[in-house]
Amino acid sequence: MVLFLASAVIIVPLSKRLGLGTVIGFLVAGGLIGPWGLRLVADVDEMLHLSELGVVLLLFIIGLELQPSRLWALRRRVFLLGSAQVFGTGVVLALGGHLLGLPITTAVIAGLVLSFSSTAFALQLLAERKQLTTHFGRMSFVILLFQDLVAIPLLAIVPLLADGTSIDQADGFAAVGIAIGVILAVVMGGRLLLRPALRFVAGTASQEIFTAAALLIVMGTALLLQFAGLSMALGAFLAGVLLADSEYRHELEADIEPFKGLLLGLFFMSVGMSLDLGLITNQPLTIVGLTLGLITVKAVLLYAIGRLSGQDNSSAVNMALAISQGGEFAFVVFAAAGAAGLMDTATVNQLVVVVSLSLVATPLLIFINDLVFHFGKTGGPAREFDRIEMSENRVIIAGFGRFGQIVARNLRIRKISFTALESSFEQVDFVRSLGNKIYFGDASRLDLLRAAKADKAEVFVLAIDDIAASIKTVEIVRQYFPHLKIYARARNRQHVYHLMDAGVEYIFRETFASSLEMADSVLQGLGISPQQAHETVRRFRAHDETILRKLHLVHHDEKQLIATEKQAAAQLEELFEHDANVAEGRDRTTANMP
Repeated sequence: MVLFLASAVIIVPLSKRLGLGTVIGFLVAGGLIGPWGLRLVADVDEMLHLSELGVVLLLFIIGLELQPSRLWALRRRVFLLGSAQVFGTGVVLALGGHLLGLPITTAVIAGLVLSFSSTAFALQLLAERKQLTTHFGRMSFVILLFQDLVAIPLLAIVPLLADGTSIDQADGFAAVGIAIGVILAVVMGGRLLLRPALRFVAGTASQEIFTAAALLIVMGTALLLQFAGLSMALGAFLAGVLLADSEYRHELEADIEPFKGLLLGLFFMSVGMSLDLGLITNQPLTIVGLTLGLITVKAVLLYAIGRLSGQDNSSAVNMALAISQGGEFAFVVFAAAGAAGLMDTATVNQLVVVVSLSLVATPLLIFINDLVFHFGKTGGPAREFDRIEMSENRVIIAGFGRFGQIVARNLRIRKISFTALESSFEQVDFVRSLGNKIYFGDASRLDLLRAAKADKAEVFVLAIDDIAASIKTVEIVRQYFPHLKIYARARNRQHVYHLMDAGVEYIFRETFASSLEMADSVLQGLGISPQQAHETVRRFRAHDETILRKLHLVHHDEKQLIATEKQAAAQLEELFEHDANVAEGRDRTTANMP
């Protein structure tokens, strides 16, 4: 463990400083200490088994973020986009494999398995770059989710494709039945038992026991599905989804996060150690050619799917690069196919190396994309958050950009104390250079809010620029500090709807008031009297705020939302036309009076 930690602490920061990201750092660190490097670690398989826990914990946290209602809402996209990617890529790769000399059964298995991407790699890269909530980030997750669902029956079908007896085939069908039964049992049992169990543990008021309970839920569910012949990661994902609506969601996420980060790093290091450099040296052109072929085919098809699903060019390119690699699932299936006699040892070793190289290539391709084409480059914090040690303040301001600073300046004029939190260290350094006191930290972290004495504050000003971070912060504040009055900044109408869903009452659209002020000035510049201009803007504002509440009720239904907006616009025009007609009639009456 000291060896793993030391290599990670030395190599990963260097990789991060070079702009290559943490994943490449872990891969290089693993390769350096592995059998093909300094040979400090020999048992790679044992490390891979242990490090799979990182993927398991990652899927649990992803499940926590995905509420069942949102999962149900995504069902069409999951099956439409996911099936297009898996089966489209699988067919193309299977044909390519057959043309290269593989038997048809082997080519089909290889094509389908290679169509799968690495959930751990892709989601870690997207999370590290703060792109999980972008359009292409959500689409990437949808496709990865479908892949995880399809992986289960595919693994069960592999033995059926071998030249076995009817008993073997019967065992295969029985395995599929057991798998379905276990999934149903986990879903039904989880909904009935998990919350009461967590409520009982929370009653002990012991943080250590609650952390142990969180790990037990993840590991227990994962092992249960593994016992049924399924993926441990899927079991953890199901456990997360079942707890996504619970009151313990954020507490569970905070408890699991440190374990997930370290074990996921160990997984990447294990992949780096397992890379067979000897095979690459002996067959360089073949291995590199197959790797480039795999990445190219997947990237081209993913780009086409992205464009057809409505993404712009930049978004489609980002998605194509993020999930163009092979997946860790290939290691399992290829081993099973080799054991069943569907693939010879040489083919299995060759394909495993190709998948491993595609994993290594992904962060490099994204780095080159950022460097050359600048498609969606996003940075994250590069230093530790500040430690907050202070007396109680009446106001907490989350987000200290141009919006939060104006609020803060007005509070300072009235001698009202506040605590300012900002997640951009560049902004923190700039504000500090002007003599202001501000803390570098993520306001969505429960421990940070507690350190900022949120339980003693009166008002929470939400001025965070990032919409996803804003919503996450609101959910935590509403759950753990319900006494706080939340005054929230909204970037657009969709942001307003999300804030309303979270129960925020005081919402301020950042450009709405200034737009109305300009409209008033423009009307006067066109010769309309100040009184008429003021009244026009006043009535528009009242009408828009009323309609906004109505639109919030239907904003999940795109067709109804568009229809309601058109109806509201027509009503507004009719209202002003009626006023104009009344005014015109009044003028005529006055003109005809003796």
